[in-house]
Amino acid sequence: MTGNKAMFATLQPKDGGYVTFSDNSKAKIIGIGSIGKNPFPIIENVLFVEGLKHNLLSINQLCDKGNRVIFEKLTA
Repeated sequence: MTGNKAMFATLQPKDGGYVTFSDNSKAKIIGIGSIGKNPFPIIENVLFVEGLKHNLLSINQLCDKGNRVIFEKLTA
């Protein structure tokens, strides 16, 4: 099973490359593209990885790209 291609605004096939997870397992990169819809920002260079069942987002990579990430506790 692979993630949801419909989440991508653009998606191009990518031949080669792997991502390595914290347990040292690897998964093949099968595409690269961008995600996002108005009014939310577009996130580019998002990898489409074989075998992932969930979408993963790296907060560190967002910050490295010049974005500011804020976590706020909601109060009722």
